[in-house]
Amino acid sequence: MTDPRRRGWPYVVILVALLLAGVFWRIHEADRRSAARRGRFLAGAKAPVPVAVATVVRGDVPIRIAALGAITPLATVTVRTQISGQLQKIAFTEGEAVHAGQFLAQIDPRPYEAALSLARASLVRDTALLANARLDLKRYAALVRRDAIARQQFDTQRALVSQYQGTVQGDRAQVRSAALNLQYAHIVSPIAGRAGLRQVDAGNYVTPGDANGIVVITQLRPISAIFSIPEDDIDGVLRAMRGGAKLEVDAYDRSDNRKLASGRLLTIDNQIDPATGTVKLRAWFSNADGRLFPNQFVNIRLLETVLHGRVLIPGDAVHHGAPNGVASTFVYLVGAGRKVAVHPVVLGPSAGERVVVDSGLAPGERVVTEGGSRLRDGALVRWRGAGR
Repeated sequence: MTDPRRRGWPYVVILVALLLAGVFWRIHEADRRSAARRGRFLAGAKAPVPVAVATVVRGDVPIRIAALGAITPLATVTVRTQISGQLQKIAFTEGEAVHAGQFLAQIDPRPYEAALSLARASLVRDTALLANARLDLKRYAALVRRDAIARQQFDTQRALVSQYQGTVQGDRAQVRSAALNLQYAHIVSPIAGRAGLRQVDAGNYVTPGDANGIVVITQLRPISAIFSIPEDDIDGVLRAMRGGAKLEVDAYDRSDNRKLASGRLLTIDNQIDPATGTVKLRAWFSNADGRLFPNQFVNIRLLETVLHGRVLIPGDAVHHGAPNGVASTFVYLVGAGRKVAVHPVVLGPSAGERVVVDSGLAPGERVVTEGGSRLRDGALVRWRGAGR
């Protein structure tokens, strides 16, 4: 009889052969897929990279200094009474625009009218006494020449005339003082501006010592802004001011997106703050539309100078790194055949989205502004309008 174990060997051999064939097939399929991926990669590496480009231009560049500031009135006046008395009338409306000399409030004038009448009466009396003393002095002068009276009596009369003269001068000063107090009872605005909230109501007794006064008047047109710049920027500003330039100042809102007003630099402070290393400046704005309000926060842009005829590129075209093993600032310059080259540049100041190129580029050349992260030296590129 045949051994059962010998009859099973052919099946084992067949099974092993099938397993080996499957392994070899898997290895072959993996190699084929890897080769396909390498082929696709090489094909993609040779395909042009889509980018955006910009042309190097020549133009003027305004150099502006950015700063934070606050709107500050050129004049703010707390209107206080200069005499004591009962406040009879409030003649202004809260928040209204007032002009210089406009009637604001009335204090009871009767005590001061009486004081003025009394001072005038004293002046009349003492003026009459002076006139009589002068007539007596004239008579005594004639008598003393004839030795009809003693010289001492003449001297006494002359001294009396001088005394009355002093009294009359004092009376006239009292009249002016009483008239001034009466004028103070009629309170007017010392400046043109906007009236704030009233600090006291009619009927109250007011005095010059009242801390809050009657109302605060704030000048709004024109108005100013106080802001600070670093001490490193002072030299350029002073040089421009000495040259007679009217430096332009723009005020933007808190988000720094909306322009509120344009004005000019008015003055610069006389010392640097050692704690912050900055100096304060004041800008002037006409504020004709009233968009600037006292104590409002603003972003300031001070025009320091304008660079004329400089080479300009978009800021997005600038890269920093070491593509060739040397750290540098560079751009991807588009050359012949739409191949890009890593091109080092020396940059100057920036103005908004544009950057000044001091050396390395010429007007008319093209630089890559978008897609630079996928580029290498010598890569092919394509952009809209440049063909396939």
